[in-house]
Amino acid sequence: MLFNFLILVIFSVIGGSLAFFTTRLSSRYYHLALIFSGAYLFGITIVHILPELFIQSVNPGLIGVYVLLGFFLQQWLESYTQGVEHGHLHEHEGHSHSGLSGLVLLIALSVHAFLEGALLSHPSDIHQINETGPLLWGIILHKIPAAFALMSVILCQNNSKGRAFAYLLIFALASPAGMLLSQLAVNSQFVSAASFSILFAIVSGNFLHISTTIVFESNEQHKLNYQKWGVAILGAGLAVLLEIF
Repeated sequence: MLFNFLILVIFSVIGGSLAFFTTRLSSRYYHLALIFSGAYLFGITIVHILPELFIQSVNPGLIGVYVLLGFFLQQWLESYTQGVEHGHLHEHEGHSHSGLSGLVLLIALSVHAFLEGALLSHPSDIHQINETGPLLWGIILHKIPAAFALMSVILCQNNSKGRAFAYLLIFALASPAGMLLSQLAVNSQFVSAASFSILFAIVSGNFLHISTTIVFESNEQHKLNYQKWGVAILGAGLAVLLEIF
């Protein structure tokens, strides 16, 4: 648990700190890294989270409804975040995040990070099949570009690096807080396994939306790019291999 806590904070801070040195990374390699992380997140959702949810559920159809709810809930959240959790800054075609409130963005992303951190708790009725290690790395791969994008937006709006770093720490602590409070609820039996299943289903729907958006946005012209295609397969393949071994 301590290892998970530290590694979530450290990688989030590293990802966000990059924005203090540059607001633009190499477009080519940054987008390839995004595709890899999106494909990995998609793969881990398909081979790790969903199988556990559906196998343990007494009503798989209802779980599917909550997955759909999470999918469309993420679509609604993006009206506030404008997709920053994808790691995309959307500076192309005259669109930017200049009008997006940094505080609103921080709250929206922190709520999402808190919920995904809850997936790392260990309700015995849910995590009976797979360990959470592969899922942990999926969350980390997702948080690094999200932290970078968050800091890029905030630094463009506010020249105070001290305030920006405070925002970064709040975001970095959101997932560990979700993990710890969720584990506390599990240990105290304050929340039932059925309630956790609903929460996990909603967050998995969030993941499906985010990961597929990352991969599909990388191919707006609907042409087969073998480099991007290969990176996506590599990311999804890694998720499968980590689950098997």
